Amino acid sequence: MWPDLHYTTADSTLERAMLRLTQHLQDAPERLSGLSEDEWQAKLPRKWSRKELLGHLVDSALNNLKRFTEAQFGPEPYTFSSYRQNELVMANAYQNLPVDHLLTLWQSLNRQIVYVVGELPEAARQRKVMVKGSDGPPRSLSWLIEDYVGHMEHHLETLL
Repeated sequence: MWPDLHYTTADSTLERAMLRLTQHLQDAPERLSGLSEDEWQAKLPRKWSRKELLGHLVDSALNNLKRFTEAQFGPEPYTFSSYRQNELVMANAYQNLPVDHLLTLWQSLNRQIVYVVGELPEAARQRKVMVKGSDGPPRSLSWLIEDYVGHMEHHLETLL
């Protein structure tokens, strides 16, 4: 995954990523409100349902909020583990949760990310981060945040 699979475009900036994230927090719930429960629950073979995909975005927000906060402290590069995406989706039983609950949780976590990123000093934005066990070069925290937003947008395309 690191750094081969990433979602950050060459012209990305942290400021633009935060503007897009803020816009998604406003637009996505409204755009998703028209889906029926059957549309939320429908699963394709080897794929998540829309509920599970939204749950994956919740897991991503939880894990990345922790990374964005902790990467500001301690030795560089801040090294973090990837997380077990499929297992977390199943363990959290997102398929059985009400859509309103999932949307509220997703919005709340991402609002906190917007606040945390808004308080990041420039020196913290440039701190180096990397995935544990990766042979790729360290990246900046700013890059990681931009990549997080790109990853979310990749999945929002499927949801919307």
